[in-house]
Amino acid sequence: MTHPIFLDDPYCADAPGRVVAHTAEGGIVLDRSIFYPTGGGQPGDSGHVSWAGGGLDVATTVKGDADAIVLVPAAPQALPPVGMQLQQVLDWPRRHRLMRMHTGLHLLSVVIPLPVSGGAIAEARSRLDFDMPEAPEDPDALEAALNALVDADLPVTEDWITGAELDANPELVKTMSVAPPRGAGRIRLVQIGNGPAFVDRQPCGGTHVARTGEIGQMRIGKIEKKGRQNRRVYLHLDN
Repeated sequence: MTHPIFLDDPYCADAPGRVVAHTAEGGIVLDRSIFYPTGGGQPGDSGHVSWAGGGLDVATTVKGDADAIVLVPAAPQALPPVGMQLQQVLDWPRRHRLMRMHTGLHLLSVVIPLPVSGGAIAEARSRLDFDMPEAPEDPDALEAALNALVDADLPVTEDWITGAELDANPELVKTMSVAPPRGAGRIRLVQIGNGPAFVDRQPCGGTHVARTGEIGQMRIGKIEKKGRQNRRVYLHLDN
């Protein structure tokens, strides 16, 4: 099992680690990882690791067996031996944009309060698919409402509940196609706002910014029809 540092501190961009395994495909498993593995629509992190006498670029990060997190080298090369101490460094500008985007998509699900049937996160353009038979009448109003939540600079916090608690509160789950992560019998909830300014609370294992003001201005792009009941809404982060 790899300890996911990114869940404790998504702003940690540089940390030591120790190699605990290699994979048959040429990946590296560490005892603790700042690199987020592909999942929940969010791409795996990239960056660099270095050790005494060597280093390699990390192209992406994926989930392995038994809660292992696997760093995938950008090119085949000699790997640091098991037991080697190394230093991990994220491609922080990329990760931070993904954090901003992921939090922005949570806000999109607030201004469009419909079940989510799919989604994908990228640095400049992301999307959510909604169970939405008819297209929105006023996309400009949705964009204004979205950016009002950004400008409100709401806190983004997390909490944990049990599987039984989630089962007793099914309205927390907005995604129709992706089951919430239930590792170790706990489910992580990401909350935006609190008290009178509370706007959202849903299960999520991804990385997020600390406040909505950090996202920056967002733009709603194309809205596509995807089947009889679905609309795909694109969200842009222009800077």
